[in-house]
Amino acid sequence: MLRTLVFALPLLLPAVANAADISGVPKIRDGDQIQIGSTRIRLGGIDAPSSDQLCLNNQGERWTCGVAAKEELIRHVGNKPWTCHTRQIDRRGRTVARCEVDGEDIQKWLVRSGWALAFVRFSHDYDADEKAAREAKAGMWQGAFIAPWDWRVRNKKTAVLGAVKPPPHANAILLASASGPVAPSPDCTIKGNVNRSGECIYHKPTSRWYAKIQMNVAKGTRWFCSVDDAEAAGCRETRR
Repeated sequence: MLRTLVFALPLLLPAVANAADISGVPKIRDGDQIQIGSTRIRLGGIDAPSSDQLCLNNQGERWTCGVAAKEELIRHVGNKPWTCHTRQIDRRGRTVARCEVDGEDIQKWLVRSGWALAFVRFSHDYDADEKAAREAKAGMWQGAFIAPWDWRVRNKKTAVLGAVKPPPHANAILLASASGPVAPSPDCTIKGNVNRSGECIYHKPTSRWYAKIQMNVAKGTRWFCSVDDAEAAGCRETRR
């Protein structure tokens, strides 16, 4: 029992008391990840698809819903300054916050527009907004998808969500990644794969097993442009 508690403690980071708000025009890294200055911010209470997550549209065709979530967020807020209210620091050193643009709760907008889910493991603040998006078939709800938290660990037993009847083998399609066999740019050469335990592992070009990892969309491998991007996606560095 004691051993279990010792391992659990690093995950339970306390809320930050009386922390100052963080303001500025951010760099939007993903549908739920931004950076203001040197501060990496995770939008609390929601979970959006990663940039290379695949969904199916209402015609049963694949589309990069993670890219769409990021682009729709950028389109919605333009180049406006954000104000983020700090809640806590997560185990990866990111600031978890509730963010506003011109007084609008951005997390609420993302969930209600169908570009993110209420992250009920941590919060029920946006349950009603998710219900509204599902009923309106907004964003990802127009077709079929799996929850981002299940996609990251490639949970093969996860349910397929959405408004349409998924085609045969939908799970295999939706658990794959949009990343192709060749690095998308010379700056994006970090490889990510999922091990037998369902963990996302990243490998830098200097890693021992880097050359042996075959980038195969069907197996859920993916490219990252930086260690920050890999860790923001929930991956850890290989131990070899």
